[in-house]
Amino acid sequence: MAINSSTNQNLGSKGEEIAANYLAEKGYKILHRNWHFGHKELDLVTKQNDTIVVVEVKTRSTNYWEEPKESVRRKKQKLIVEAADEYVRRYNLNCDVRFDIISIVINQWTPPEIEHIEDAFYPMP
Repeated sequence: MAINSSTNQNLGSKGEEIAANYLAEKGYKILHRNWHFGHKELDLVTKQNDTIVVVEVKTRSTNYWEEPKESVRRKKQKLIVEAADEYVRRYNLNCDVRFDIISIVINQWTPPEIEHIEDAFYPMP
């Protein structure tokens, strides 16, 4: 089981690296990677113009069962929003915050497939 967990961590780390490079090439400034608030984590915190963009990165080796982006369900969204609220408070930021998802499929036969979904979800009232 440790091998599978390690493999998943390596895949996730590789996906986050690809996502960070992708965003940097598009002009986003990477502020933090893997920012933690308790057990909650923000994969990437970036800035585009005057907007903080919190990016959840989902990486898979196949999209056979489910697109990676589909795994960011309401419970996960709630945790991301709570961590983002703390991030904004802690750094005393006064700007818009947007929540994006970057879905990446990596396999050994083709280049990585990257899908960037802007405004993927909104904070729940």
